[in-house]
Amino acid sequence: MAKPVEQLSQVIVRFAGDSGDGMQLTGAQFTTETALLGNDLSTLPDFPAEIRAPAGSLPGVSGFQVHFADHDILTPGDQPNVLVAMNPAALKTNLKDLPKGGTLIVNSDAFNDRNLQKASYAANPLEDGSLDEYQVHAVPLTTLTVGALKGVEGVTPREAERSKNMFALGLMSWLYGRSIEPSIDFLETKFGKRRPEIAAANVKALQAGYAFGETTETFAVTYEVKPAKLKPGTYRNITGNQALSYGLIAASRLSGLPLFLGAYPITPASAILEELAGYKNFGVRTFQAEDEIAAAGAAVGASFGGMLGVTTSAGPGIVLKAETIGLAIMLELPLVICDIQRAGPSTGMPTKPEQGDLLMVLFGRNGESPVPVVAARSPSDCFDAAVEACRIALKYRTPVYLLSDAYLANGSEPWLLPDIDALPDISTTFATKPNGDDGEFLPYLRDDQTLARPWALPGTPGLEHRVGGLEKADGTGNISYDPDNHDLMTRLRAQKVAGIAADVPPLEVDDPDGDASVLVLGWGGTYGPIAAACKRVRRGGRKVAHAHLRHLNPLPRNTGEVLRAYDHVLVPEMNLGQLLKLVRAEFLVDAVGYNRVRGLPLRAAEVADAIEALVDHG
Repeated sequence: MAKPVEQLSQVIVRFAGDSGDGMQLTGAQFTTETALLGNDLSTLPDFPAEIRAPAGSLPGVSGFQVHFADHDILTPGDQPNVLVAMNPAALKTNLKDLPKGGTLIVNSDAFNDRNLQKASYAANPLEDGSLDEYQVHAVPLTTLTVGALKGVEGVTPREAERSKNMFALGLMSWLYGRSIEPSIDFLETKFGKRRPEIAAANVKALQAGYAFGETTETFAVTYEVKPAKLKPGTYRNITGNQALSYGLIAASRLSGLPLFLGAYPITPASAILEELAGYKNFGVRTFQAEDEIAAAGAAVGASFGGMLGVTTSAGPGIVLKAETIGLAIMLELPLVICDIQRAGPSTGMPTKPEQGDLLMVLFGRNGESPVPVVAARSPSDCFDAAVEACRIALKYRTPVYLLSDAYLANGSEPWLLPDIDALPDISTTFATKPNGDDGEFLPYLRDDQTLARPWALPGTPGLEHRVGGLEKADGTGNISYDPDNHDLMTRLRAQKVAGIAADVPPLEVDDPDGDASVLVLGWGGTYGPIAAACKRVRRGGRKVAHAHLRHLNPLPRNTGEVLRAYDHVLVPEMNLGQLLKLVRAEFLVDAVGYNRVRGLPLRAAEVADAIEALVDHG
């Protein structure tokens, strides 16, 4: 007999378990099933930095949160409605986020004395009444999985036990009306050729979990979240690192230049190198260098040779690249530096997000060396931000920083595939003949509009010129120690970057009533939480305006005008106030900050509280 179906508008599910329990795979497949159903969604993978943290330990817990809805959503959600905990450590570290009355599904088999001790539980929480305020479903996932896989040839008891994450996925897929066919296809593709018995075991565990939901009396109802009414078009689920990679490939095709990536593996940027390595058919060349300095140097060399040079890293690697980026500034060659920010300083928390690198990318080089800075605001927006960073680099012959972070890089959302014809033309030209009055080539003779110098491919007859990090003479590019020339060249390089402001769209303000007294200003990955917070505040009857910066250097020309139009400006950031320092110094605006550096995205509810306090009390 079919169980009753309850309609919901949105759900937030968090899978949590040991880092060896396959929570990232489970969450990713649940996300795929959700995307194919047509829900809007946003995800937050959260995992340890260690390759294999101690089993059952609190630091070793891996989590994956997915928020799906029948309407447009902006964040992976502040708190889960449903927590799937595979062991006591997962319960201990995540229970604080589950609101009272929330649904808790636990693998009761894992709550043995040894695991309880590892998680610092004095008593079994499934038995001591401490979970009475939650809707608890204790399911023996391990026992059920092993029982379902008896008779599968070639699968050891340990391998059978490891399939319990697929049993959990099957159960959750049934509970929320997801089809498991996409996950079956994935498992057969992933394991079918190498280990067909493992594929069979995982598929059977998945099907067993789904069947358990249908037959058990533990769950009285199922839930349905109808497809979202999104803008018409073709969508795919995409992570920020995938979108950034595709943006770089698109920029390569739009510019007509082959793409070269020089990179050294570092979390959370490594996936860009891995993704781009699979696109040799698009002329993409990837080079895994021996260190960060070599990676940046190779990218500069590729740009010198007429390619679209890109280098990727996170904060610790960006520090090491600083000298080479200074070289590219002196050479005035296009270069895109992707900084996928993570919590620092030093090694910090490699898998956790932060916005701590803004001041570094703006000022972290010797000498007067300004560069443009572009920041993506969501996983799918990484595509457009990458194209924009490449456009500026090519047009103005300058290095450009592209900022993302671990939250955007690993998180995912539906991406509306762009209309190819609507993408910008970023084609560029190379110098082909001498440009001087006396028939010589002047490598630093600038374009009147952009102040960009000509880009001459090495080996072009008659266009021989010097390159290097020593100061260049205006026009000729010869080495010069003349004080007045150094002053001129320093000002020209700065003027070139400042002039990009004329090519940057004005800062847009979301102010529905046009008379709000408080403006919330954000940048980068804070967009979703801030926008969601503003919606929440408006639903409560208060007025608030929201503006979000993509271009952080140069800032849009109307930034000061926008800021001064409001009585109060709030700047939420995942740092201790870096954009706040800039706007206060640049525009003399008495802005205030809302700052959290927990290695987690900002929470919409907390930002909403800060907005309401400013609206109510100034």
